[in-house]
Amino acid sequence: MTLKGCPQGCTFCVKKRGDMMEKEVVSKAKGGLANMMGKSVFLKTFGDSPINRVLDFLTVFDSFDYSIADIAENSNVGYSTLKILIKDLVKREIVVQTRISGKNKMYKLNRDNPLVESFVQFYWNITNKEGRKLVKPMTA
Repeated sequence: MTLKGCPQGCTFCVKKRGDMMEKEVVSKAKGGLANMMGKSVFLKTFGDSPINRVLDFLTVFDSFDYSIADIAENSNVGYSTLKILIKDLVKREIVVQTRISGKNKMYKLNRDNPLVESFVQFYWNITNKEGRKLVKPMTA
């Protein structure tokens, strides 16, 4: 059985019921990864502002570079708002343009900037600290 995505951007979720396979259409989550994963410890602690959402997304998913449209969708920030923010972030050397793919400029965190590197360490420190609170040690 081959499943194909629908033209409206939906994905299929396959549930097994006995010997039959049933297709259930699951609509694409609005707000990208931000809504699927919920608020991060960073956003809960320092506020859910557009700039914090962008920094949150770029910090967690720092292995790749992203277009403005990708960052906007996945951080749940308006495209127009992000265009304003990205100019400021590039000017402050927090974000760098890595390349141009077609007509899209691609961006990522500037890990060569000591301020950004300190921010990333701070981000993961507060995330790990909160994670340790949630996971209680096992007693024998």
